Amino acid sequence: MHKKPAYLFPVLLLAILAVVVGCSSVPDSDRQQINFLKPGEEAAMGISEFKKMKGTLKISTNSTYNAQVQKVGQRLSKVMPVPNAEWEFVVFEDPTPNAFALPGGKVGVHTGLFQVTENEAGMAAVMGHEVAHVVARHSGERLSRGALSAGAVAVGTKVINKKTGLNPAIVAAGLGAGATLNHLSHSREQELEADRLGALYMARAGYNPSESVKLWERFAAYRKKSSQADGPPAFLRTHPLDETRIAALQAYLPTALKEYKN
Repeated sequence: MHKKPAYLFPVLLLAILAVVVGCSSVPDSDRQQINFLKPGEEAAMGISEFKKMKGTLKISTNSTYNAQVQKVGQRLSKVMPVPNAEWEFVVFEDPTPNAFALPGGKVGVHTGLFQVTENEAGMAAVMGHEVAHVVARHSGERLSRGALSAGAVAVGTKVINKKTGLNPAIVAAGLGAGATLNHLSHSREQELEADRLGALYMARAGYNPSESVKLWERFAAYRKKSSQADGPPAFLRTHPLDETRIAALQAYLPTALKEYKN
């Protein structure tokens, strides 16, 4: 029987402690996650940050845009289990096709997003995806994993240096690079999880989840047209490749469609 290197035990101890202290389940998913933050703490931070954003960013007065976002938001809010939610949906003047959601039920939509969503179901797909990040508490999970990784790198560097005499700066750089790749991989998995949950919630809200696939196809076409498709290799990205997420969503559609009632 092979013995594990002695320097692995402090790292394993940190991992075990994290599982015991901060392990929880992602709603509507079978995945377990590490999250040291409390839902109320996350919500308070999100509500505070959104208030600041409303004070610094220009809010759109476009009645058509606002009406659609409010309608979609109200329907989705009834089916999305967001802890400590104080729902608010705001359209911001910004030409980039983007949206975001913060803990506490705060959702921002850029005016530039409407060129890609094209319809109400497309908007539901985006908003469902963004709020799914909040439902799954992805931001708190990233912070928690980051803290755990930093601790593991620090402990691992010290122990490896003591056992091998290797330069601690080189050891830390190597361990840090590995941690970074792990974080990037996890970020891509979070995006795919948000895609699945977003399709599920839009279906429960009465929107055909098949529209989520069409939406991401339009996003892929937009990025290709605007030369945004180029970038680093897949393993160095925070988001999956468009073709990866589209294929994953297509595979998940039968599950989401079971929740869809027209």
